Amino acid sequence: MSSDFQHHDDDDIHFYFAYGSNMNAARMQARVGDTRRRMSGTLEGWQLYFDKASRIDGVAHANVRKEAGGQVEGVLYELNHPAQIRDMDPFEGHPAEYCRQVESVDTPDGPRAAWVYVALPEKTAPGRLPAREYLGHLLEGRDFLSHAYLERLGAQHCIDSLGDEALLSLGISRTTPG
Repeated sequence: MSSDFQHHDDDDIHFYFAYGSNMNAARMQARVGDTRRRMSGTLEGWQLYFDKASRIDGVAHANVRKEAGGQVEGVLYELNHPAQIRDMDPFEGHPAEYCRQVESVDTPDGPRAAWVYVALPEKTAPGRLPAREYLGHLLEGRDFLSHAYLERLGAQHCIDSLGDEALLSLGISRTTPG
């Protein structure tokens, strides 16, 4: 991360980078309301993992970790007002589950300082898989992802056997975006 992004205030950052279920615009809108616009974004030097522990043993949420040569694609939301990011904190479990930090995200319009949620290391472990329904939210970002990245997401192994009650405990519904 560039030192330009080290010192900030919540009111300085106008963008949020979604690499997980918030790539689903309906889910994002249900959580924080309207945003100004969406665009493609890439987090260079990071890699996507499904290693963030959920409320159900063995089930994962998305996470990013710094990794040389890595690249995470996602949706960059321009917030209506910078403080709007605070509305996302409870959904992301900030600061107990994920840390909200500012990173440089590449866009077609140049780099942007954006909020990114990164799972706390003690909340991660290998050997987890996302629920199929959770992965569906990531795939809703298809209009902002490269074909190759979308194919990799689509090929992700998932857990297909979760019932409605288990999905709701994960904050996922088969019928609604939120």
